[in-house]
Amino acid sequence: MISMFDYELLDAELLADIVSVSKATLLKWEKSGKLQPIFNAIGKKQYRLSQLSDFPEIKKMSASNWALESQTAPHRPYSSIELFAGAGGLAIGLEKAGCNAVALNELDKHACNTLKINRPNWNIIEGDIRTLDFTAFNGVDFVSGGFPCQAFSYAGQQLGFEDTRGTLFFEFARVLKETQPKVFMAENVRGLLEHDGGKTLAVILSVIADLGYTLSVPPTVLKAIFYQVPQKRERLILVGVRNDLVKYATFSWPAPYQRIFTLRDALKAGALYPDDVPVSVGQAYPKNKKVILDYVPQGGYWRDLPDNLQREYMQGSYFLTGGKTGMARRLSWDAPSLTLTCSPAQKQTERCHPEETRPLTVREYARIQTFPDDWQFAGPITSQYKQIGNAVPVNLAWAVGRSVIRLLNSIEENLNQTLHFSTCNQPSTVPKSKPLKEQSTLFEFAD
Repeated sequence: MISMFDYELLDAELLADIVSVSKATLLKWEKSGKLQPIFNAIGKKQYRLSQLSDFPEIKKMSASNWALESQTAPHRPYSSIELFAGAGGLAIGLEKAGCNAVALNELDKHACNTLKINRPNWNIIEGDIRTLDFTAFNGVDFVSGGFPCQAFSYAGQQLGFEDTRGTLFFEFARVLKETQPKVFMAENVRGLLEHDGGKTLAVILSVIADLGYTLSVPPTVLKAIFYQVPQKRERLILVGVRNDLVKYATFSWPAPYQRIFTLRDALKAGALYPDDVPVSVGQAYPKNKKVILDYVPQGGYWRDLPDNLQREYMQGSYFLTGGKTGMARRLSWDAPSLTLTCSPAQKQTERCHPEETRPLTVREYARIQTFPDDWQFAGPITSQYKQIGNAVPVNLAWAVGRSVIRLLNSIEENLNQTLHFSTCNQPSTVPKSKPLKEQSTLFEFAD
């Protein structure tokens, strides 16, 4: 395995991404003597890894157990349900980690077709989660899903299960109540941490407790760049264990990989993919927009335009405060991509190819989200971009999935030891989880 520690130097932009600071902060550290930059033959700023050993993120990457964790295997087939499955980014990663999906629910018809095309053996339940009854799956091992973070209209008034009615988190919680899994995993945007001054998350945590679950660790934001994903994407992850099983459970977040992948790794043959990105369909810029973006250098954005073009492109926003660094943004080969959105050509969130003046194509989008090249996307091109942009990066899902498998393994091991000891010495009083009922592709509609 080639890691960044096989090289002596680290680019300034990558260091900023790793330690979650701005380039301005790096400059302050240089002035204070904390960092001493050097410049390569083309004037690019870099830092010696030998002077970065005190950074916690660098330490974790240097001492990573990624290779060992990659060998994680389930002690037995663990049954799972995925809600809000989308195009399958989370599902592919969990499957690779060792989860055995007995049902995946999704409302969007194009996303459902994507799942059916690629995994005809999966039990895809197309429909509104609010109309579905999941009690037939009571006793499943694991439930996962990224509930859409729409407005939490009831959050912050009174804590408790009833306060979430009308939101899709309530539906996630209802499925937990109906299926009683050993473990669940919920993922969402980082912004949920601060939504409504933290009241929204407080409601969610209260509901989880009301349902009889304990979080294995506090809600944690994971940065995708640490898990073989060439993209600056962050996801808030919650992992919970049923209360009767908490004493048997051991959980730890996945170890980071020992290098950061860049856009070059995503689109060119190398360590991440064996071949260059396949040719595929993609959107195009209007002629006048392309003329302006032609002036933006690799890694640049609207402030790199001549002043007259800045004013023309930004219009009223030119005079507002804030960096607006996503506008007229051209990606760089030597850095991870910015977080992908549901459209690569929106004015607020451009994701322009590093060399050609055009939006990223569908397959380029998929590569950055670490989908396999043979994963097909159904529906019109706008839907394909949306499906990919909304997905959990596959490699991030795989890393978290391995942690979930180790968690389930720990419950299995410790519970079996307790049962064996109890059988040998005294009648067992350990609560037993209900068996998973016979799988069915038919659901009852709730009243």
